Amino acid sequence: MTVDDAERVARVFKALGDPTRVRLLSLIAAGAGGEACICDLTEPVGLSQGTVSHHMKLLADAGLVTREQRGKWAYFALNGDAMDAAAAALRAV
Repeated sequence: MTVDDAERVARVFKALGDPTRVRLLSLIAAGAGGEACICDLTEPVGLSQGTVSHHMKLLADAGLVTREQRGKWAYFALNGDAMDAAAAALRAV
């Protein structure tokens, strides 16, 4: 594994190191069509929209989710390739 690869994988696992972010990923995966609106993620985790947006930005920066703006709301979906790559990185260690 190269240094760049290790840094990328570490960024992913750092994003996954927070229980709220893991819950958000689970909620998105369970959402209709495998996506969820930011407006539907705040109540289940009991946090403000600003805090959830911060968590979602970290997940997006790590490449774990994709973001699509629809009007005033952001919709998120899991990035299956990134999830597969994270799992593969664990198997390669």
